[in-house]
Amino acid sequence: MPVSCRGAMIVALVCVSTALAAAPSLGGGGQASRGADARFTMALTGDSIITRRLSVYEEPPFLQLVDLIRRADVAFTNLEMLFHDYESWPMQESGGTWMRAEPALVKELVWAGFDMVSRANNHTGDYGVDAMRRTTQYVDEAGLVQAGVGESLTEAREATFLETTNGRVALVSVASTFPDHSRAGRTRGDIPPRPGLNPLRFTTTYVVTRDQFEAVRGTLEALGQRAPTGGDTLRVFGERFVLGEKPDVVTEPLTEDLEAIAAVVRSASRLADYVLVTIHAHEGDGDRFLPARFLVTFARAMIDAGADVFVGHGPHVVRGIEMYKGRPILYSLGDFIFQNETLLRLPSENYEAYDLDADAQVADFNDARYDFDKRGFPAQREIWESVVAVPAWDRDRLVALELYPITLGFGQPPAVRGRPMLAEGSLAQKILDDLVRLSAPFGTTVRIENGIGQVVLAEPTESREAAR
Repeated sequence: MPVSCRGAMIVALVCVSTALAAAPSLGGGGQASRGADARFTMALTGDSIITRRLSVYEEPPFLQLVDLIRRADVAFTNLEMLFHDYESWPMQESGGTWMRAEPALVKELVWAGFDMVSRANNHTGDYGVDAMRRTTQYVDEAGLVQAGVGESLTEAREATFLETTNGRVALVSVASTFPDHSRAGRTRGDIPPRPGLNPLRFTTTYVVTRDQFEAVRGTLEALGQRAPTGGDTLRVFGERFVLGEKPDVVTEPLTEDLEAIAAVVRSASRLADYVLVTIHAHEGDGDRFLPARFLVTFARAMIDAGADVFVGHGPHVVRGIEMYKGRPILYSLGDFIFQNETLLRLPSENYEAYDLDADAQVADFNDARYDFDKRGFPAQREIWESVVAVPAWDRDRLVALELYPITLGFGQPPAVRGRPMLAEGSLAQKILDDLVRLSAPFGTTVRIENGIGQVVLAEPTESREAAR
């Protein structure tokens, strides 16, 4: 080997060693530092809406975040994006904005260190079945394990598996927020199944007082609608109202869906070392920072069925953490990549919603939607603040759960914001303080040490068998 080449290699090795030494701790886990350590670590993130390359940036807080993800045994994100070249038309109804990015961008997620992605979310069917299938192809070709969509309900529900040096991981992906056309279906007779996502449906009951109940009945009669003269239940335009002592909104998971998904989780827990169940759920309990009650019921049922960790995403904000039978329920990890303002094209339906003419461009749509950053996502600080959760196991016992605060650039221009970096100083403290406050109602204590959140675990945590 020529001397100049040998020297360059030595310098490169020194740089790599220095970068690894300076990287954030994974609580002793990660393949890069395992040795005699038996820990298995995950890097868990929320929604990734990616429309721009990641690998061109070199800021230290960004590269340190990437290294944190790469050093985990397995890294997960919710892929809230479709990859295609506009071969199919947009559906009449979308998940909000019709999502699409260059197919090559899926490789950026691999570059960042991700291994597994969930696909069940409100944008799965934005451009129909063909775009869903093309996304599946591009994700598969990139080498990412994916779950949550399929050619039938059975396929959409099934667990997928990642093989690692230190353990086998199962992924089950679910969505409770979705346009109904994107929900997968079953075959019957000669009718083929409907491709789509893995749904968790739920019921909503509105509890009202006697005066409110009679007001609803009176309104129906005034509109010429038939209303029962007795009883304590009313059905109004598909909604259920019941008589109660005080107003309330009660949501419950549909038993059919819960039991079918739990059966998949029970099977996966016998086929893998670790089971990750993840859900895309916008629904809150009167507040976007609080999970809807059906979601709490569902999350606990998944732990009962054998899940080792439950990860929520969808409301675009962080929600609290619950420790249930020694297993973490992360009700929402918020956003990880949030680049929804830099889509290349939007269908006419997006523009028409804001009375924009045929000459309007994407930037014009953003200005109309967000009133020049004075409302909506750009104006809400918590949309751009989140955490990366890093649980660590010693075989089947959870021994640590670290929370690394990240910022997506609140207040920055659209061309800048949306890309994550490790948060520092007072901002990191603020993000973790929010998580401390949101987790307290679940009986969870989060300590903050050196800018990192540490969930206080019961000693000892239960094994998987004891948790069931």
